[in-house]
Amino acid sequence: MKLTSIILATCVLTCAALAQPSLTSVTVPITLDHNRIIIDVHLHLPDGTDTRVRAWVDNGNPGLWITERLAKKLGLELSGEPKEMMGFKERTAQVPRELLIGGMSIPLSDLKEARAMLDRPGIFSGLSAQINLPATVLRNYDVVVDYPNRELTIATPGSAHFEGTRTKAMLNPQNGLIQIPGNISGTDYNLGLDLGATFTLVSSDLVSKLRHAHLQWPHMTGAISAANLWGFEDEPLWELVRIPKIEYGGITLTGVGVASFAKEYLEWFEQRAGVKTIGLIGANALLDYRVGIDYAHTSVYFQRISKTSAPDMDVIGLTLRPEPDERYTVIGVADFAGKPSVPEVRPGDVLVAIDKVPAASGTMGQVWSLLGGRPGDVRTLTLDREGKQYTVKATVHRFLSSGSTRPKPPRIRQE
Repeated sequence: MKLTSIILATCVLTCAALAQPSLTSVTVPITLDHNRIIIDVHLHLPDGTDTRVRAWVDNGNPGLWITERLAKKLGLELSGEPKEMMGFKERTAQVPRELLIGGMSIPLSDLKEARAMLDRPGIFSGLSAQINLPATVLRNYDVVVDYPNRELTIATPGSAHFEGTRTKAMLNPQNGLIQIPGNISGTDYNLGLDLGATFTLVSSDLVSKLRHAHLQWPHMTGAISAANLWGFEDEPLWELVRIPKIEYGGITLTGVGVASFAKEYLEWFEQRAGVKTIGLIGANALLDYRVGIDYAHTSVYFQRISKTSAPDMDVIGLTLRPEPDERYTVIGVADFAGKPSVPEVRPGDVLVAIDKVPAASGTMGQVWSLLGGRPGDVRTLTLDREGKQYTVKATVHRFLSSGSTRPKPPRIRQE
């Protein structure tokens, strides 16, 4: 009798669980790491259990990336010879059937293949995520990114509550990438909406034109802070300028730091977008906003809910490259007021520690957090040059602000 009761109770509970409707909307906390949206997701293991991993929410890329280590753990088939993409090695991988966000099932069946990123703990160096959520998946949902409150909402179409200024977007139906009409310095352009990009990128030709046309706008050379994307070889040469105002859809973005988008990158980006474009609006311009994407109705909502974002360029002026072995190599030193901001450091040095906190194994966001502070703060940097360690005192400067890019005129002594 007791066994019968147990079996009956189990059947009742199972039927009740099966009868429960699937979730149509979830809101989960995000970690903002180097302006990148990182969330926890669950994936199914071959033995029927789940594993929790970190995922990068990236509406600016259509491809699914996964680490080789996670792909093997999930029992996914890998195929093809390793290929190199922008310095990263990858293989083709089978796509997981689904992933879970806050208990909500997100099918991945629309995707034909994934890229398995080799020889690194995250899908890219300096990134903690082992998988990403690309535009080709996100386009099937309503998505709300609340930057000030560090929350992500994902919902079935028509389930999310959108607030703020609505603007009509151009959606590439093949990959889910978004372009929005904008205006810079009186000229109309299309600009992508890329919440996966840490910094706003604009055509290098336009950046050069704006610099020469508006000499009073703060500018500098060298990708530092959030402009230091992945440590590409040319990042120390990128031109940065702070644009006072960018009209974007129905809103006005102010004081936007932008970096130069090299011609070859822009051509590739434009081909994926499917329309003429001048660049993209990255997360640095939207940290005060709640951004809602209604893919089904090709609409984007912007609601400014904060006006207290911290300065984005109060840092030590280094450009870094995260390595596959999780170390950080200095590839450039930015000038401040016409002089090298950390004159003792050379490209090729390895950043070992900041104030005795090891840099290796940290994410880009963690390392740049340690390199930031208030202007005038001093950080003790430990570096390695050809196998020998040394330390330097480095000052936090406010880059990309008025007066930070030019040497001060000499004082004339009055007799």
